[in-house]
Amino acid sequence: MSNEESLIEMEDPRQIGVAAAGTGGGAQLELSVINGNGSGGSSVESKRNSSERSLPLRSYSKWSPSEQGATLVWRDLCVYTAGENGSSASLYNMKRIINNSTGAVQPGNLMALMGSSGSGKTTLMSVLAYRQPAGTVVQGDILINGRRIGPFMHRISGFVYQDDLFNGYLTVSEHMHFMANLRLDRRVSKQERKMIIQDLLERTGLLGAANSRIGSGDDEKVLSGGERKRLAFAVELLNNPVILFCDEPTTGLDSYSAQQLVQTLYDLAKKGTTILCTIHQPSSQLFDMFNNVLLLADGRVAFTGSPQNALDFFAQNGYSCPEAYNPADFLIGVLATDPGYEQASQRSAQYMCDLFAVSSAAKQRDMLVNLEIHMAETGEYPFDTEVDNFRSALWYNKILVIWYRYTLSLLRDPKLQWMRFFQKMAMAIIIGLCFAGTTQLDQMGVQAVQGALFVMISENTFHPMYTVLNVFPQGFPLFMREKRAGLYSTAEYYIATIGAMLPGMILEPFLFVVICYFVAGLRPTFFAFLITAISVILVMNVATACGCFFSTAFNSLPFAMAYLVPIDYIIMITSGIFIQISTLPWAFYWTQFLSWMLYANEAMTIAQWSGIQNITCFEESQNLPCFHTGTDVLNKYSFDERNLYVNLLAMVGIYLGFHVLGYYCLWRRARKI
Repeated sequence: MSNEESLIEMEDPRQIGVAAAGTGGGAQLELSVINGNGSGGSSVESKRNSSERSLPLRSYSKWSPSEQGATLVWRDLCVYTAGENGSSASLYNMKRIINNSTGAVQPGNLMALMGSSGSGKTTLMSVLAYRQPAGTVVQGDILINGRRIGPFMHRISGFVYQDDLFNGYLTVSEHMHFMANLRLDRRVSKQERKMIIQDLLERTGLLGAANSRIGSGDDEKVLSGGERKRLAFAVELLNNPVILFCDEPTTGLDSYSAQQLVQTLYDLAKKGTTILCTIHQPSSQLFDMFNNVLLLADGRVAFTGSPQNALDFFAQNGYSCPEAYNPADFLIGVLATDPGYEQASQRSAQYMCDLFAVSSAAKQRDMLVNLEIHMAETGEYPFDTEVDNFRSALWYNKILVIWYRYTLSLLRDPKLQWMRFFQKMAMAIIIGLCFAGTTQLDQMGVQAVQGALFVMISENTFHPMYTVLNVFPQGFPLFMREKRAGLYSTAEYYIATIGAMLPGMILEPFLFVVICYFVAGLRPTFFAFLITAISVILVMNVATACGCFFSTAFNSLPFAMAYLVPIDYIIMITSGIFIQISTLPWAFYWTQFLSWMLYANEAMTIAQWSGIQNITCFEESQNLPCFHTGTDVLNKYSFDERNLYVNLLAMVGIYLGFHVLGYYCLWRRARKI
């Protein structure tokens, strides 16, 4: 019986291609240990026998996604990205990556997207997973279980990226708990989360490494490449996805680990999970383990069907795979562009695409796709997954999770916190000793006090400002990946990151003032000390906020520093110590209102000299008058006692303003990518 006749005789058209898929239930997934014993098999029979070693992955909660499986279809799909000039106003100014692609994958199928570099594999899979970059234009129909894809895809699907991005300072167990709090329905109990994490760690062979840090390559004990890949899979399986996307999952793995990984994907698909993965140069054994392959050439479909049918199709059209030759390499090589023969290679690849478009395999595919879309349009194929019933974590819980994760990173990274803390305390002692015994109530003491105040302000301005310039650029890739997955918003990430830095930004300057203030012998009153401490704390936080703004406004650290240095000079010159504010030129008079160093200097100067009436003067002349009272000192610098609390409020306003600008720049960057 031909394929077309078998399609007609099926009682339920939706079961096309499901016969080889096994049961379609997604609740009883199974996950064999990736690095476990056994060869993994080199044939379909060995794959089936290996599944006897697998353990069921239970669905612990009624809030999990649908357990019916997922049928994903797409028709006449075209994908455009911005051209070289970056314009997206018209399709004529954009580059077409995917050209009229049509396909389908059903529950129980493990499909490989294959093609040469630049053929559009990753772009196609990203669009199908609803994770395409910003600025991408998508035309065509994409439906999953009769419903057009949308943000709900983040809740019912998993996406394993080619490059693994983790916070290296966390342990495997901590990372899993953080991801569970962000990914799972908030109605899932704490005990259920622990059971899910325990089960996944056991079945991915990571239970023994649960308390090991993930690492970034510089640590003494870190996860291996295979363990990191298994951790990425464990995270994506937290929400029991009905469809799983994998971008080059075997990259960086040895042949044995790669085979075990594909065996795991096969076992998941066998129990009903729909799986699509891009794969580059798989071995002949791995190639045989896929139920279906989809070959791409310059964004067009060159073939879709079983691996053996792909070889038969190419052989019928003059491209026979030699014996003892890797069939995957052969098929990709036929469609690849040879250097020096670009036009001939492209014509050959397009010719294969044209032949497939009129083949019986393409007609079979079109029948399935058109039927799925027709049933969706007529309402005969309702989307009965429970995506609309999903309840994500509350916004303040998301902030708390991100805050705790970043706090652990700060505490475990000596370069960001501990070394800077000890350096700051050492500087406080040195500065205090330099001014010790010089801050007397005489003419020389006035200069010493003002010098000590300026050094305290500058020490808590420039170093903290430049230290945080790399905070957001360094975490931007991980932030974008998790944001695209719908785990949290830009505002939640920004607030949590700033909140994690805030305790250090309060404790560090406070201890600095405690040491430096009393060692230098500044005014021994509680009010003067309190105003000085509050001012220095605000100075460090405003400087940090300024650094956060510049780190989010520019794409690279050198650019941020290039624009920040002139701002630093302006802020320092208008601090009130180098020039009398009232004598500023009219063109630069406005700069004083942005100088937090000026506000802090005035507030701290008022605290030191307000009410002082007995400044000693040994010799006074008309050309060099003495300071007799604290009011004389304030007048010298154009300071006014009535501005004490105004200065503090002004620094709070500048602090909030910088953070609003920083959030806005981060939001714009995240929206464009």
